[in-house]
Amino acid sequence: MATALASVSVLGFMGSAEGATLLTVDLSVTNQITIRSTTGASSADVSGSDSTGVYLAGFYTGAGTALTATLVSGDLTSANNTSDNSPNLFRANSGTDLGLNIFSFTDDSPASFTSGSQAFTGEGTWNLNSTNYLEMVNGNSSGLLYFPADTVSDIDTATLIGEWERFTPTTTPEPSLLFALIGFGAFGLFGKGKK
Repeated sequence: MATALASVSVLGFMGSAEGATLLTVDLSVTNQITIRSTTGASSADVSGSDSTGVYLAGFYTGAGTALTATLVSGDLTSANNTSDNSPNLFRANSGTDLGLNIFSFTDDSPASFTSGSQAFTGEGTWNLNSTNYLEMVNGNSSGLLYFPADTVSDIDTATLIGEWERFTPTTTPEPSLLFALIGFGAFGLFGKGKK
């Protein structure tokens, strides 16, 4: 139930003044990250190399360890390009950079985004070690997306295309939801008395 509610809330993200939410980050499975596209539109026209990739600025809250991420499956790519089914994740400077980079997602050259058009399609899932996973869970819940960029030092020359949003559904429903479910259950048990 909580996962379904979290999924509904992800679909409802509308973005902010910086741009639409283009990617959602799901950390609901321990030691795993899934990044999903939304139908959000890019806020700019830009092209560049997918070997540099897309940068999720401010993903982490502090320095950590080098990222080790093993692709489980993935067809995440820019909507203008065909997926090569092998998107990769990277954290620069041996884990001290505060952003997360997605790269190598298409064989097309160049990779591109079009202002006003859907930015991404598909999704990718990677297995993580427990240290990397905890660093992500303790990270920020949203931030800006830049292309082409793979480190914070690239932001000055990269283009802002939108935003990313993270959610980590809990396995326990909110108390108000729990009471509502208990109430409905009690109504179902006691509401059908003999007449």
